[in-house]
Parts: sequence; structure tokens; C-alpha cells
Amino acid sequence: MFETLTERLTEVFRKLGAKGKLSDKDIDEALRQVRLALLEADVNFKVVKSFTDRIRDRARGAEVLESLTPAQQVIKLVNEELISTLGQTPSRLTPSPVPPSPVMLVGLQGCGKTTTAAKLALQLRQSGHSSLLVAADVHRPAAVQQLITLGQQLQVPVFAGQTGSTAPEICRDAVNRARELAVSWLIVDTAGRLHVDEDMMIEMVQIKDTLKPAEVILIVDAMTGQDAVRVAEEFHARVGLTGLILTKLDGDARGGAALSIRAVTGVPVKFIGLGEKLDALEVFYPERLASRILGMGDMLTLIEKAEKSFDVKRVQEMEKKLSSARFDLEDFLEQIKAVKKMGSLSQLAEMLPGFSKVAGRLTPDMQDKQEKQLKKMESMINSMTPEERRHPDVIGGSRKRRIARGSGTTPQDINQFLNQFFQMQKMLKQFNAKKGGKPFPFFR
Repeated sequence: MFETLTERLTEVFRKLGAKGKLSDKDIDEALRQVRLALLEADVNFKVVKSFTDRIRDRARGAEVLESLTPAQQVIKLVNEELISTLGQTPSRLTPSPVPPSPVMLVGLQGCGKTTTAAKLALQLRQSGHSSLLVAADVHRPAAVQQLITLGQQLQVPVFAGQTGSTAPEICRDAVNRARELAVSWLIVDTAGRLHVDEDMMIEMVQIKDTLKPAEVILIVDAMTGQDAVRVAEEFHARVGLTGLILTKLDGDARGGAALSIRAVTGVPVKFIGLGEKLDALEVFYPERLASRILGMGDMLTLIEKAEKSFDVKRVQEMEKKLSSARFDLEDFLEQIKAVKKMGSLSQLAEMLPGFSKVAGRLTPDMQDKQEKQLKKMESMINSMTPEERRHPDVIGGSRKRRIARGSGTTPQDINQFLNQFFQMQKMLKQFNAKKGGKPFPFFR
């Protein structure tokens, strides 16, 4: 995410840092490079001009030129102006005065509305709110079945309406059903439509008039760059958008849409999609995204992901096991599953301060190799008996051959894996001895 832009900005700041004191000429040259980096990232040119003008006005003051660390002051200004451009503060969903609160999802075909509807239902449930998903896309074949399938996966109810009903009719009946179920939110998946298709745009207006939604949210494919901004302007003019959700942001190496869309349309970004999994939807925090763009990581999001993936009681139990060197393969399997829930290797790396370059160097092949290795380990442990997982030292030749057959690996793979695990156990014992049996500090 934002790999190209992050690299360019990091290089600009590196050159500034090597200069010590800065002159007006140094600042102008740095801002010229920042401007080029943003334009190459497909950021709207008006947004770029306003952004660099604001930084120039502030950077020429005594705060920067007379500072002992002028380069750091410039980075601070860029960070602050990035946050301002992205929207300053998080924008939450606004509920209706009386539930259910309808959320109408609109957008182009193929932007990910149906999947995002399910992701939003999961996001709301994690916040303690119930939802009813509404399949109001009567134009795309299999759209209704797709939403029903996603609802079943999440155990969230789905309302599909009567065969032959129009989209506004389905929405009207869905409101009544939501009241019967006493849910908090009504998430309506509408058909994908082009803003030049007048009949489809009229249907969208009719749906809004029927629902009187608390939120009208445009789902935008971040990888479409400036086209996403133009689409947002057109939809906003017709139905009055209250928010945006940027999808496929994890695949957007440039970042033009994310950096332009709020400033151009005035519509806040409420969530960002960072993957295909149903839990890959995050609340949009401008300051966190600015931090990622500048290569400074995003520890708060990483901590939140860890809290969702790791059970506190289990962590405390794990701490005791590690302290007494009783960490076994069942524990190891549990940790693998928890880490996988947190996201891909590159997503985790870019949240760590100073690791954005590492994340950028993790090619799809490298990530695929790492994921396959984790799956291989899981398969090997799953092919073991409970006794073997708790006491791996009992695994001899015949057991290794059986485990290899069950996991689709070789006895040599089992040997290598067990040797690595025993080596880790040995290191834990040595560390525990040095600490005098005290708890591990990194769990505090």
C-alpha cells in the first residue's frame, strides 16, 4: 500500500536530513520533489498544489528555518498536512434517531459492494451492533445468492424479497423485516451502475426516497485513481453521499484516490478495505494512514489487530508455559492461526515503524512462499495425535512416516520441522534460566 509514494517521500526526507540547516532554496527543491511524487501517485493536481503551498508557507517560518532539526520539522509539517488532507479525524457511521438505521451502499459494477456489505455487517457486530443484510441488486445474476452465502458464513440474516420485486419494493419490505428482528442496522446492497445510465440512477434515487437512509455510502475501488474521484463527484451530485469506503487499498501502490477524494468531494472516508477476507475492513483513521504513507508504521492498528486475534487469558497461560519452557506443538499451532488472522506478512510489516521498505520488498512470490510454509506446518501438526503434539519427543521413524503421509509432506520435512521446534524449546529454557524463571517481559 502506497509503496511508490512512500519510497519517494522517504528519499526526499533523507536528502533534507543530510543538509543540517535549510535554506529557502532547499525547501523549494524538497517541495518540488514532493509535488512530483504526489502527481506520479495520481493525486489530483489541485490537491497537490494546495498541499505543497500550505507546507511552503509554514516551512518558511522560524519554526523550521531556525530549528536545530529542520528536516524533522518539515516531516512534521508534511504529516500534519497529510492528516488535514485526509480528513483530520475519523468519521463514524451516524445512526437514525429510531432504529433500524439504513445504510445504502452504491457504486460502479465490480467495485466490491456485495462483499463490503458483509464486511460492514461483521465490523458492526464486533462493535456490538446487529444488522440485516438486504439483497437489493435485482440486475446482476447471482448477486442475491452471493449475499445469502456471505450472510450464512457470518451468521447474519439476509432479506432477499419476493421474486419479481423491484429494488425499492425490496427495501420497503426490508425495513419492516428489520423492525420485526429488532436489529440496529439495515445494510442495503444495491446494483452496480454507471453515472451515465439514467434509468439506473433514477432507480438509485427511488431507493433512497424509500429508505430515507441514515448513510449513503459510495464503495470506491482505490486502484482506479482519479476516476474514483470523478465517480464520487457524480454520485454525490445525484444522491448526496454521506461517506465513502475505499476498497482494494492494499493493492494501491500509488494512493491517488485516498489522498484526493476527501479534499475534492468533501465527503469523508469512513472505512478502508485491505484484503479479500471478511474481516479485512478497517475504520479509516487519517493520522494512521498518514503515518503509513510516511513510512512511520501504524502501531495502534497493529495492537488492535493483535487484541482481536489473541485471547487475553490464553496469552497469560502462554506466558506461564513459555516461562516454564512447557510450550508444545498445540500452543505453536494456536499461535500460527492467531498470526494468520492479523493479515499478510507485508501488511504486518508496513505497520511496524521503519519496516515499510521491508514490506515493499516482500514480493508476491515471497509472501506466497511464507504462507505455504505456515500451511505446511499447520498440516504437519494437524496430522499428529494429541499425545504427539503435547510430547513431540515421542515421534519416531514410523510416526514420522505416518505424519508425512497425512500432511502430504516427507519424513525429511517432519525431521526439519521438529529440529527447529526443539531448538526453539532449548532457547526458551536457556532464556528462562537467565531470567530466573521470571515472566517474559514482552508479554507485559
